[in-house]
Amino acid sequence: MEGITIIMTSKIDLYPGQRKTSKAVATIAKGSGKVRINNIPAELVQPEVAKELLLTPLTLVGEQRNKVDINVQVAGGGFMGQAFASAVAISRALTGDVKGDKDPKEHPFPKSIREEIRKKLTEYDRHFLAGDHRQSESKKFGGPGARRRKQKSYR
Repeated sequence: MEGITIIMTSKIDLYPGQRKTSKAVATIAKGSGKVRINNIPAELVQPEVAKELLLTPLTLVGEQRNKVDINVQVAGGGFMGQAFASAVAISRALTGDVKGDKDPKEHPFPKSIREEIRKKLTEYDRHFLAGDHRQSESKKFGGPGARRRKQKSYR
């Protein structure tokens, strides 16, 4: 048992976000305003529309964004679904939204600032915190899509 070192990691909260089939998980820590999506800086995300969408919560927060680093891992779905899932995860990370209405363990912002951020986000768009549960309906037999069917004529 020689040479074994035990590394203690600080406990961090994970903040989930999802949209359609995309799932994103964000972590937040004190820092200098770096935002990374799948280890790529958020400013380099393409296309431009997706970048605008996922940076919206940070623009609403304003100066507070320069005090934290946010890391998001996102998978599944298309680029817009991933962008919205990331935006939801970032919003939840900024407000400290954890399941069960308990206070987050080591959040960089005090409760008063988190409440202020929550107010700004819900005023702009409540789906940034509540999420958007809509998914595309699956295809059924007897037609080319979820609901469309072959027309019939009885004449």
